[in-house]
Amino acid sequence: MSPVTKIDQIETMILDIPTIRGHVLSMATMRVQTAVLVRVTFSDGSEGIGEGTTIGGLSYGAESPESIRSAIDTYIAPVLLGRDGDDVNGALQLVDRLVKGNRIARTAVEIALWDGLGKRLGVPVAQLFGGAVHDRLPVAWTLASGNSETDIAEAREMIETRRHNVFKLKIGKRTVREDVAHVARIKQAVGDTASVRVDINTAWSLQEARWGLKGLQEVGCELVEQPVPARSRRAMAELAQGYEIAVMADEALNGPEDALEVANARAADVFAVKVAQSGGLKRAAEVVAIGQAAGLGLYGGTMLETGLGTAAALQLFATVETLHWGTEFFGPLLLTEDILANPIVYRDFCVEIPTGPGIGATLDPDKIDFFRRDGGRTRKTVAGA
Repeated sequence: MSPVTKIDQIETMILDIPTIRGHVLSMATMRVQTAVLVRVTFSDGSEGIGEGTTIGGLSYGAESPESIRSAIDTYIAPVLLGRDGDDVNGALQLVDRLVKGNRIARTAVEIALWDGLGKRLGVPVAQLFGGAVHDRLPVAWTLASGNSETDIAEAREMIETRRHNVFKLKIGKRTVREDVAHVARIKQAVGDTASVRVDINTAWSLQEARWGLKGLQEVGCELVEQPVPARSRRAMAELAQGYEIAVMADEALNGPEDALEVANARAADVFAVKVAQSGGLKRAAEVVAIGQAAGLGLYGGTMLETGLGTAAALQLFATVETLHWGTEFFGPLLLTEDILANPIVYRDFCVEIPTGPGIGATLDPDKIDFFRRDGGRTRKTVAGA
């Protein structure tokens, strides 16, 4: 019998990486993205790496970078040490029983476990989810400077360089009338050369959303993401069923249970499936399956992860036959520096699936040292310590 490959050590670190410009959302303006990285070391010397990232500290959701790290160090890592590293499902089930919520923290560790398993087997993580059916996926870019002329110039540059021809506009900080006018100017500028969508990030009331969707539909916008608060499923259902413009659920989706309830309520036309928000690759795959069974459109969503988390998400979405609305896995491009030794490739309006075993990502040690918080100190949870 082969010896069991056990989980020996789990390390966490926080990175703070500046963004290339202010990223204006309805609830915050991001100028730095903070990522929690996890490295799992196994008894045979192999390693797996993972990432847990949120948006805008606590302004977006219930987890912050600091809480993600604390949950891993204090509650998740100790119960996994000494376990069979190849038994990823067993590890996930154990953590599900012992750690409630904290989906992003669980995601970071889960990605590292899948990465380690893929590396030991010599296969991409996509193979562990049935195999890739794509080697590249269409990728959107978010226009979020808050200024129409700046966004128009940025969109035109993206089209000319063949990097993106699908644009999602972050709106919701201004009045509905001002937001619709902003979208109209950008759509008029790019015309039929690009698709224009918007993300409200829950900022509108139902009354505002009625006017907003009507106006957005008239100016040529194709899709509106999470216009009202996540819990307002009746309002989402009214909007989805009352307008031709597609309505996409995002913040309303926190794992397969939410996905089932949203589908049953007919509260969306499209699922924005996010690995971190779902609780990991396995749970995100379950959200995808529910969306497929309900006949809904699918979209690969991002929490603006670094190249590490983006590579992991691409492994999963490469296995999804039809992504009706494409993906938005542009996170690494929003950062001033890429932390991967082998950056993800973006060209011809697509993002390419990383190759190689595991998630296909290798960290650049110099970049990691430079962006680490706390003077580069890493927290380690070690078996037997």
